[in-house]
Parts: sequence; structure tokens; C-alpha cells
Amino acid sequence: MESRSACVFGIDRSLTGKAWHWRGGNMDLSEGPSGLEDDIVTQLLLSRGVARDDLDRHRNPSLRAFLPDPSAFRDMDAAAERLAQAVMTNETVTIYGDYDVDGATSAALLILLLRGLGHTAGYYIPDRLLEGYGPSGEALVRLSAEGSSLIVTVDCGAMAHEALEMAHEAGVDVIVVDHHKCSPELPRAAALVNPNRLDEDVLAASHGHLAAVGVAFLLAVATVRALRRHGYFESRREPDLFALLDLVALGTVADVAALHGLNRALVAQGLKIMARRDNIGMSALIDASRLGRAPTCSDLGFALGPRINAGGRVGESTLGVRLLTTTDAEEARTIAAQLSRLNDERRAIEQAVQEMAEAQIERQHNRSVLVLAGAGWHPGVIGIVAGRIKEKTGKPALVIAQEADEAGNGKGSGRSIAGVDLGAAIIAAREAGLLVAGGGHAMACGLTVAPGKLEALSEWLNDRLAADVTRASANRHMLLDLAVSPGGLTPSLVETLESAGPYGMGWPGPRVAVGPVRIVKADVVGADHLRLIVSGPDGGRFKAMAFRSAETDMGQALLHASQGRKLWLAGRAKIDDWGSRPAAELHLDDAAFCD
Repeated sequence: MESRSACVFGIDRSLTGKAWHWRGGNMDLSEGPSGLEDDIVTQLLLSRGVARDDLDRHRNPSLRAFLPDPSAFRDMDAAAERLAQAVMTNETVTIYGDYDVDGATSAALLILLLRGLGHTAGYYIPDRLLEGYGPSGEALVRLSAEGSSLIVTVDCGAMAHEALEMAHEAGVDVIVVDHHKCSPELPRAAALVNPNRLDEDVLAASHGHLAAVGVAFLLAVATVRALRRHGYFESRREPDLFALLDLVALGTVADVAALHGLNRALVAQGLKIMARRDNIGMSALIDASRLGRAPTCSDLGFALGPRINAGGRVGESTLGVRLLTTTDAEEARTIAAQLSRLNDERRAIEQAVQEMAEAQIERQHNRSVLVLAGAGWHPGVIGIVAGRIKEKTGKPALVIAQEADEAGNGKGSGRSIAGVDLGAAIIAAREAGLLVAGGGHAMACGLTVAPGKLEALSEWLNDRLAADVTRASANRHMLLDLAVSPGGLTPSLVETLESAGPYGMGWPGPRVAVGPVRIVKADVVGADHLRLIVSGPDGGRFKAMAFRSAETDMGQALLHASQGRKLWLAGRAKIDDWGSRPAAELHLDDAAFCD
């Protein structure tokens, strides 16, 4: 146990078992004027790794300040030139996208780009259950036979060696636009644009955190530039590339890409475009999500993204692309409503699979990597369940739907913790003969495993990643950005904190400690959410919510063992606008008794 003097407010073991530390410098405002050297926003930026001489660029992240020259990426110029030639000669082009949000937004972006260039592109989204992840050779050959002379794969293709070889033999050009990890030997393609190529230069490799939709946006910029060189716009207007940034924002956030550098600029500007509601399908999606205001970054991850994903998970894989590219408002409303219904269905399926997966955790308590598998589990929800279990246990988790194809193979999805590169491990497992297929990036992966290899895979991953998991889990800290008194939790404080956003993976939202407080009321709302009404000695009174936490140790302690005791609460400060006037509330991550 750490020295109490080294911990914020002496909290060396909270209700979630963590020691409290400052993320950056001491930002304790709980006892009045702070005398801080810097304002709150400056402190937040510095604590997220921004150099002091680079603060201005990060206060208002713009594309002008962060967008690299697309030509810095290998094969980018070749890809742009090939796509430009297809536009100028009116070739038949098909966009081949993955079935998740990143794939749908990437495909929609290129379709809308080509439409703005006066060219109509088709699209192909594989069925998750029948075809699985990535381009299949059979589908590529079929698209060629149907007339496509150029196929652009988005959010897939980086490891599709066999499929792209079949496409080459069929005489069709394939451009790969991806962000997943690559093997040293690349598949045959007309161009392969991916910042995570192992042969990338330093500048391009520094953008390895881009989602596929971000890479697709760079290709759009490069393609317009190539067409400009060819004089294509002498008699027509150039398309408004900024109008595509709402798609970039949605795909980036929903794919849990790190929101620093270029990604943060793309999302910040994309949210502004989204607020204009120019995209008919996006507007219908916002309405179906019952948002009565402009979407925020968290809305993309928790309201809009899951609805697009539901089509690929438990419904029709093309629904997301159809919605985001339609010009018919009525069709948009119909698809958005259908996606909302599918999302409700997905939630029910997910809950059932999660309960069965969690029942297996105890048998693997000594494993560093959890590998949970069951027959009949829906492959469309295993990634979500893996993420839930990772959050609950603090360990990387793989969830595998057994007997998911005709050969009896299992289809799996994994989610990792910071500091443990699960994607690289899965690629290595495939190369070691433990997997039929597999790939991914540091925080997430997908795989196909033969029925007799499951236990060997589990042992291999545990041996390979145990040391990394131990290091990542050591000294589990709850990092705090700011501490305020109960009366200091105000809407104006929330507004100040949000001005250093948007927040997400790699650019964590500010965690605020508030206290000391006493609980006035504690109850369970919904299925498993804890609601607190608390007050402090300064007269401050506010609501705190702990989502999916009623049955946790922290939730039970707050419900049953806290009457009359003083606490510190820690979490994200949010605006509660349900009442007659906005109020600040706290979304809890942790809590600790003062005595």
C-alpha cells in the first residue's frame, strides 16, 4: 500500500481499490482561491502532454494546424491518382467497407466524395455472420465480373493476402484504405494506404492512431488535389471536403481511436459540421437518438455509434451506409427507426451473452488474459461484451462465439487495457498457427480459431502478455485533474472543463474530486444504476450517478454503509438539463470515505 502522504487527500485505497493521484500538478480548489500558476484549461492541456510552447494550437484544434500532407503516407499519391483516373474516365468503382461504424462512415465518405465529383460509386458491405470480417476473394471477383474495374476497401484489407491475390488474378485493381496492424509482407494491391504499415516513415507512423475514416479523409484530400492538377475543376466546383467531417467524427469516436493530435482536430471540427445537420441521414439518426441538442463527443460513442453498429451486428449490414448516403428524408427516417429497433434487440442479446461470459470469469481468476467462449453466442455482440468484461476486471478479454461457421470455427473479438498490445499478440498467434485468421490494433482485435485450438490459444496469450498485464495493472491509480468543494460544482465549471475537449480515448475527460459530502439519499434507478443526492458543509447540493454500478463493491458500500459518513466523490462533471434550469451533476468513477 502506498504512503498516504503521497496520495490526494490521503486516499490510498478507495472504494474501487485505487490510490488517488493528480494527473498533472495539484489542482485542489476545494478550499477557496487556488493561486494556481495557470488557468484550468492550460493545466488540463499540459497534463495531457501538450508542450507549453504548443498550447495555442491545442486550445482550438483546427485542421490547418494539424492536417499533414497526405503525400507523406506511402502509396497515398498512387491511390489518389488511381481514384482520380477512375473519376475522369467514368470507371465503375465499388467501395468495399467493413460492417462497423468506422467501415460505414469510411464507405459513406468516399461515396459522397465521388458523388460531389460527379461520379456514382457502388458499395459492398459483407454480412458479419455469413462472410465475416474483411474482403473475401469470392466477393471481389464477383464485383469484377459485374463490371467494377476499381475496388476500394475501407477499414479492412491490410491482411487480406489471399483475397487480394484473387482480385489481381481477376484483373481488378484494389486500393486498400485501412488502419489495422500490418504484417511485414503486404498483400498485393494497386495501393495500400495505412499509417500502421511497418515500412512507414516517422511522420506517417505518428498518425497510427487514425481510424480508417480519418485515413479515407486524407485520401479524399489527396484525390481532389490530383484532380486539380489534371484541370478537372476548370468547369466544375470542387467538393466541400469540410462537409464530410461529421462522418469522420462519428467513425473516429465510435472506433475508440485516440483523440489527440489530428484526431482531436477532426472530431472538434466534425462536431461543428454535425450541428448543422446537413447530412440527411445523420440528422435522422440524431432525431432517432432523441437528442434535443447538438451532439457531443460522448453522444457519438453512446447514442449514434451503437445504432449504426446495430445494423452490422444483428441486422442488415448495409443499413449504416444507406442511411449516411441517402438524399431521401423519408428513407432516412425509416432506416434510423429500424436501426434504433435493432439497437434495442442488440442490447437484449448482449445482456444474455454477457451473463454467460461472466459466469466463466471465476474459473480464470489466475489468468492475465480472459478467454471466454460459448456455443450459440451471437457474434454480433461479442466485441461489446469483451469491452464490458475488460472494464469490469481490468484485464484484456477475448469473447468467442464457438461453432460460428460451417467448419465449426469460433469467431472472437477482444478488448485490451492501456499498455497491452492485443492486436500484435493476435497477429503473432496467427503466425504461430494458433488461429485461422486474426488481426487488430493495440486496444481491439478480431479472430477466427479452430475448435481444437482454444485452450492452446488461451495458454499462449497468457504466457505472452502476463508481464505486460502485470505492469499495466501495477499501482492502480485513480488520476484526478481537479478538486472542488460541493458548491464549486457548477454549470460554469463544466463549461470551462469541456472547452479543453473533445475528450475520449487518449485524451481523457477531466476527473473532478468533490467533497467532503454526506449522502442525503441513495437509490437504484433503471437496471443497475446508482443515484446519489449529496450535500456539503458549504451548502452545495448535487446529484451523482454511478452507471452499471449498483451491484459493485462501491455501489453496495454507498447504498448500505455510508449513512452519516463523509466522502470524497470522483468522476466526470456533466450538465443535467432535465430541470427548469441546468445544473451540474457528477458521473462517478470512484468514491472514498474521509474517516
